[in-house]
Amino acid sequence: MKLMDLFLARPLSMYFLLQSFVLLILCFHSASMCPKGCLCSHISSLNVSCSNANLKEIPKDLPPETALLYLDSNQIRSVPNEIFKDLHQLKVLNLSKNVIESIEEQAFKGVADTLQTLDLSNNKIKSVHKDTFSKLKGRAQFSDNPWHCDCTLQQVLHGMPSNHEMASNIICETAALKEHTGKSFISAANEADLCNLSKKTTDVAMLVTMFGWFTMVISYVVYYVRQNQEDARRHLEYLKSLPSKQKKPEESDDISTVL
Repeated sequence: MKLMDLFLARPLSMYFLLQSFVLLILCFHSASMCPKGCLCSHISSLNVSCSNANLKEIPKDLPPETALLYLDSNQIRSVPNEIFKDLHQLKVLNLSKNVIESIEEQAFKGVADTLQTLDLSNNKIKSVHKDTFSKLKGRAQFSDNPWHCDCTLQQVLHGMPSNHEMASNIICETAALKEHTGKSFISAANEADLCNLSKKTTDVAMLVTMFGWFTMVISYVVYYVRQNQEDARRHLEYLKSLPSKQKKPEESDDISTVL
């Protein structure tokens, strides 16, 4: 009875003790699941920081409840398909300042609806599949990459939120048209529809081919006419060079006698 009275007399203390115990378990659970080289903290949501951890690839044992993930300033070279598919609460993903060259088409499958911020700046990305970011609803940062400006990049940016802002921050290190090299992508896209360049090139090639055939036909006709004229001239000169027929003297005398 005394124990019950003591318990009822201190409900507030027991509540805080129980709450602290639960938080301790949660923190221990998060820490135990934290990838090697990373620091995990849980306040309102789970923050996983793997910055400057000398990572060569994205960890595969990321906690499923991760909301903020920092993988910046590492040596990550690629973003594989479905690498984040179990992180259904992911809101912020920072992959800046790596050496990323390859991002597979399904790299962001599973997080496209929740991801609010994606940072891929300061990498080595030249090109990606046109559908890699097609389902992303959040903002993305693509600056300071050696982009190749062509139709594919135009398709990548077309369906993304804030595409005008992103396009103005992308500088063309190489381009489908040489005159676009060194310009911002927004300038290149304003000067030409990069997805119609192949069609225009094909049209020009057809015109050049047709003009070539036409020139060849005209040249043959001109040659044929000139050659015939030369043959006709030679034949005429030959005819002129032949001696003309003259009447014999006997025939003239006979005609005079008859008369």
